[in-house]
Amino acid sequence: MSKRILDDTPLEDENEILEPIFDKNIMIVARKLTKDYEIGEYIVRAVDNVSLDILINDFIVIKGPSGAGKTTLLNLLGGLDSPNSGTIISNGVKITDMEEESLATFRLINSGFIFQNYNLISTLTAEENVMFPMSLTGLSLKDQREKVVPLLKKIGLGNRREHLPFQLSAGEQQRVAIARALANDPPLILADEPTANLDKETSIFIRDLFKAMKENKKTIIIATHDDYLIKLANRIISFEDGKIINEKRNP
Repeated sequence: MSKRILDDTPLEDENEILEPIFDKNIMIVARKLTKDYEIGEYIVRAVDNVSLDILINDFIVIKGPSGAGKTTLLNLLGGLDSPNSGTIISNGVKITDMEEESLATFRLINSGFIFQNYNLISTLTAEENVMFPMSLTGLSLKDQREKVVPLLKKIGLGNRREHLPFQLSAGEQQRVAIARALANDPPLILADEPTANLDKETSIFIRDLFKAMKENKKTIIIATHDDYLIKLANRIISFEDGKIINEKRNP
């Protein structure tokens, strides 16, 4: 590994970035994204000068070897992390200029995240985990319960809603994580290896949930090697060493 210096090349005029949003059905415009991490005395570039347009209702799969930077790119596009340089405009909002508090509110309404390790709150039941993002929007407890019960039934966990995460299987925890991501009905869903380490039956169930999301016109970005999810996607992006190597389109 060697030290690297941040690229100080100026971004294109912001009007040129905004223009495609108004000309096309575009949800996210990302330009010249760079993200570096310090590891000891070295700087590792996880995302290297990446530019990408994501259309409304796109189903995008990002695939590549472990350590390629796929998770970092997902986190940048969803506003979970900020680039060292570059611009992201999501749903018409320049999120790279937002303070963390404003960005958290933006994520709450606009993005649903599905993590590989589920990230459920251990002291909350399945039902409470799904209700948690609803509560942050100010929704009443009564309205939260009216929304969460059919959502848990939809993912096949209507009879497991009072269980804590440790009382659920890995597949059940992932289904709760998916329900939580859908809780506020966000237009954008981001998922990091959602079928990894799951048994075949559960993986098929999870894939069917993504198929339903696609049919419901969600914009979906997934880091995965799952062949079925790749077939569902309309765009497949190969990512390696922090860069987009190529892109293919499914018919």
